[in-house]
Amino acid sequence: MSEKRKVLITGAGGRIGSHLAATLRDAYDLRLLYNRTKPEAPPVDDWFVADIADFDAVRPALDGVDAVVHLAAQGSPYALWEEVMEKNIAGTYNIFEAARQAGASKIVFASTNHVMGMYDRDGAWPIYANQPVRPDSLYGVSKAFGENLGRYYYDQYGLSVINLRIGWFLTEPKDDFGEWSILTPRDCTQIVAKSLEADLGFATFYAISGNANRNWDISDAIVKLGYRPEDDGTKMGS
Repeated sequence: MSEKRKVLITGAGGRIGSHLAATLRDAYDLRLLYNRTKPEAPPVDDWFVADIADFDAVRPALDGVDAVVHLAAQGSPYALWEEVMEKNIAGTYNIFEAARQAGASKIVFASTNHVMGMYDRDGAWPIYANQPVRPDSLYGVSKAFGENLGRYYYDQYGLSVINLRIGWFLTEPKDDFGEWSILTPRDCTQIVAKSLEADLGFATFYAISGNANRNWDISDAIVKLGYRPEDDGTKMGS
């Protein structure tokens, strides 16, 4: 029986992070990184508490890690520059550089649909992941930085990076937008696991469920990752 790969999940205390910590722990040897405090009973015994904006604090969390799912971020589209600069610019650099120094081979980077949000504002659909970025906020700008940082780390160091432009992580849609942008928990687990296993050097995909009336293209994820979404927001009701 082969040894499980060691995977670090940053932002493990968030909604997506805590979900993935629970659903990926059987497939991988997980290490969890929390920002300020850990839960009373973490789902695995291997965990760190560190601020990703502090390189020296976060660097030990990468020792012995094969891959990283980087979720930790300032996640508000209304965030101010100082907020995204600390967590999403400096913090993302720190995780990528620490991963490189530690010899990790793969980063799955949690990007966002807000990287392309001006297309949505203008109703310029459908949107494909390979179109030029058009961020709708400083948050979107900071995530575009992370995607491009991943391009650099792949080209310069050979570190595989998969960017996932996450839609709306929900158990069920709340409105029309949710029906076509939802990423359900089980589809989230699947696309992250597919990204961890994919033999791809660098790639960017939209990460949403198989919503029939979606405006964001996921055909690349289906073809290149083997992603097979199980849910359709239009059939789940609102």
